[in-house]
Amino acid sequence: MSEAVLSLQKLHKRFGALQATNDVSLDLKQGEIHALIGPNGAGKTTTIKLLVGLLKPSSGTIHIDGVNLEQDPIQVKKIIGYIPDRPFLYNKLTGWEYLEFVAGLYSLDPGIARDRAEQFFTFFDLQEFAHELIEGYSHGMKQKFIISGALIHKPKVIIVDEPLVGLDPKGARQVKQLFQDLCENGTTVFMSTHSMGVAETMCHRVGIIQKGKMIALGTVDQLRSQAEHQRGDLESVFLKLT
Repeated sequence: MSEAVLSLQKLHKRFGALQATNDVSLDLKQGEIHALIGPNGAGKTTTIKLLVGLLKPSSGTIHIDGVNLEQDPIQVKKIIGYIPDRPFLYNKLTGWEYLEFVAGLYSLDPGIARDRAEQFFTFFDLQEFAHELIEGYSHGMKQKFIISGALIHKPKVIIVDEPLVGLDPKGARQVKQLFQDLCENGTTVFMSTHSMGVAETMCHRVGIIQKGKMIALGTVDQLRSQAEHQRGDLESVFLKLT
């Protein structure tokens, strides 16, 4: 295995008496798609927020592309893309203006930013909405613009909380294909999801978190072996392990 692009080591996060994550360790290599699954309240979203710097760990370290997140958060944020489960956009901007704004945050050349934005408009069939105000967009359209903004600077690592929430079947298929294409070209994806089908069909490895601890980690076949449930799908394996 090549050197880890994303590395969590002995990650703890406490909120008072609540241990939200407990000794979580994980290494992801370049081009890997990894899913984190678990019951509600297990620590998935906390882990995501730690990875993108929205929360600071109580102890432990996070390195992305060899950079310590706590020591150099700005450098890390230059090389990651974050897609939250609830899209937040500036309603009084158009879709085009939003992508221009995000590209400016990453100091992209305006010509490159324009070309990449047009690629996303075409890929998601959003050309006719590019110059309309975001306040008129559906939830699924907003999610597509959030994804476009998160990817416009070509991040090395994409961190996603529920990647397909709010998307219709066509949009979900587009996003799954997009992530798979990106990973084939070396991008690493870490996602939290409740969709066992997404985790089973898209991801190279799956981690199961429960009460803040990583209780299982591996390929779906490895998880089946751990659960002693060789013929089960991921949902049945998950239910047995948890």
